[in-house]
Amino acid sequence: MSSARNLFSSPELGNPGWITAFCDGGSRGNPGPAGYGVYIQDENGAKIAELNEFLGRKTNNFAEYSGLLAALDYALANGHSHLKAIADSELLVKQIKGQYRVNSPELRPLYEEARRRIARLKGFQIQHVLREKNRRADQLANEAMDRGTGRSSGSVPKSQTLRGFVKGGVVHLLEGELPDGVFVKVVRES
Repeated sequence: MSSARNLFSSPELGNPGWITAFCDGGSRGNPGPAGYGVYIQDENGAKIAELNEFLGRKTNNFAEYSGLLAALDYALANGHSHLKAIADSELLVKQIKGQYRVNSPELRPLYEEARRRIARLKGFQIQHVLREKNRRADQLANEAMDRGTGRSSGSVPKSQTLRGFVKGGVVHLLEGELPDGVFVKVVRES
């Protein structure tokens, strides 16, 4: 009989100790300027914390793991013994659950540290969701990347109009400049 305890457990109904952490990480380029965001709520859905950090030049998967590690760190540092992590990274979720192997030398130490922190909790769950269900964590990750690249969030108004032309499939602006990572909509003038 093995003495290793199961790292994953199911919440008991009415257990007030469970918190939920929505975790996300991103990289503008892969690797590129990276950051993570974590939105943490109590069992009633009330916000208890928002975490984010710029990570420098890292991969998207490094940023995803960093978000999970921050959530685990928060739970342990603040006396929360039961954590449900929600992430839109299928790779992260399946690696933590043991369904995928961790072959990346960059991710291996992060995975091992996550497993150590999980083992210190009384209860842990991790769930994959689509990106739409993880919006606030995504916003927090983007805010971290904006800070780290010297771009303040919202510095380019969504409705700003710049004029330019297309030549050889490339957009050339007549004036002004867009920061990296901004999505644009090109409209033909009549």
